[in-house]
Formats: sequence, C-alpha cells, structure tokens
Amino acid sequence: MTDEQLLRYSRHILLDELGVEAQERLLAGRAMVVGAGGLGSPVALFLGGAGVGEITLVDPDVVDLTNLQRQLAHDMARIGRPKVDSAREAIAALNPGPRVRTLQARADAALLDELLPGCDVVLDCCDNFETRQAINAACVRHGKPLVSGAAIRFDGQLAVYDTRDAASPCYACVFPPDQAFEETRCATLGVFAPLVGIIGSMQAAEALKLLAGVGEVARGRLLMLDARAMEWTALRTPRDPGCSVCGGRH
Repeated sequence: MTDEQLLRYSRHILLDELGVEAQERLLAGRAMVVGAGGLGSPVALFLGGAGVGEITLVDPDVVDLTNLQRQLAHDMARIGRPKVDSAREAIAALNPGPRVRTLQARADAALLDELLPGCDVVLDCCDNFETRQAINAACVRHGKPLVSGAAIRFDGQLAVYDTRDAASPCYACVFPPDQAFEETRCATLGVFAPLVGIIGSMQAAEALKLLAGVGEVARGRLLMLDARAMEWTALRTPRDPGCSVCGGRH
C-alpha cells in the first residue's frame, strides 16, 4: 500500500481482526452491486469508502425526485441521470481509488453469466422477485457468495447465501421460485428512509467480511428487522436438498 492508502485506511488497519493484510484483500476485491437505489446507495458508498478494488454497479433506472428521501448516493443535480453513473460519482467524491464499472441495464441471466466470473461477491440490492431469483441462480451456477437485502415499509431482512458451503442454503431454498408471491414495491406501499440505510449498511458489512476473510458472516440465517419497535428476529435457514436451483449441487 502507498502512504496515502495507509493513512486513508488506518482505522481499518488498527483493528486486530483486519490489519494490513485484510485491507490489501479488500483493495484486491471485486464486488457486484445489483441495484443502485435505497439499498445500493449505502452499499456502494461503504464498499467504495472501504477501498474495495473493483465495484460493478448494475441498475436500469434514472434518478427521480422521489428517490432522494432515502437514496443518499444521489442528489438534486443528478435527477434524470442513470443511477449507476450518479452512484459512481458519489463513490469517486468519497474515494477515487476503486475502479467502478457501470451498466445501465436489467440484470438478466445472460448479463449475470457474463459478469459473475469476474466478481468475488454479489450484493442483491434490487426491488423485485424475478431479478432476485435470477441473481441467486447465477450465483449458484458460478459458486459466488450472495449478500441479499430487502426493505419495504418498516420491515427489512438480510441474509448471506453461499453454496460453497454445503450446509448453506441458496435464496431459492428459502423463497422458492414457484411459490405464490405478491410483489410489493415502495412506490405503492412506502418505505421508512433510515431502514434502507440500516439494511444496506449491514449488506456492506457482510460483503466486506467475505472479501477480507474475517469474522462470521450470516450464512444459514435470515435476519428480519421490525423498525417500528427496532426489534430483530433471526431464523435458521437450512439448505433444502430438493431445491430446484441448488439441490443437485452437493
């Protein structure tokens, strides 16, 4: 590391669990963030600030005035511009070090298959069930850990799905693709602004631990937050041997 990097990341380096070696792993790390909105904003800023070497941002949308209540990577000056470009500028203003690749596109199977081989961790910050399932299936195919977050109204959830571990479920083990599911969006139901910051920050923390090789990540657990009472509930989520996505992997 350069002298400037040693100074910039000094508060990480001071941690016994991290130090210089783990920070160097972050500098060499490659993360893909699908969704540059409410969850993707804190994720992108924390990964960028922490010095993750390469960050790929994927999102089809543009910045809208209604986003600014909670999507803190964007501002008034960037209304109408692609969210991925806005988030890239926000990262660069915080830390010019990371290489940030942007794709204004929906994350379908073909795009994910193209991008995942060059990533070390994937963060699902999207807002629809179909894309979540596509991200999960691609992570299973390519053996990549997936950090999944969701937030609507006052309710949030977080989980790490890592099928490199034989005991770890995939997203489809917990939320089967063929189950009846009523799509809910903040455009119709609303979302408490700090909730996306809480969940997104936790996603960033789990991804950084995975990249740095430190701590215990939330594999096999579904963490659910009721922000009305600020109460957490944790559920154990075993792998489903009959899962249509990962069942034949082990």
